[in-house]
Amino acid sequence: MEIIKLRDEFIKLGQALKAVGFTDSGVEAKIVIKNGLVKVNGITEYQRGKKLVDGDVVTFKDHQIKIEK
Repeated sequence: MEIIKLRDEFIKLGQALKAVGFTDSGVEAKIVIKNGLVKVNGITEYQRGKKLVDGDVVTFKDHQIKIEK
């Protein structure tokens, strides 16, 4: 599980995927999100701009990202 420490109140979903290297670009992040391949807290998310906050868990394929303050 990858961990992202928040510098602000939130990080956007597309930025989080790029930050940990799950996608190489914002365009790639947009595609995997729009195709329903990403879940936030167990629910499929289709918005690249979804704000992730402390405690959120993102799942992409067999990988996870935990958002921490």
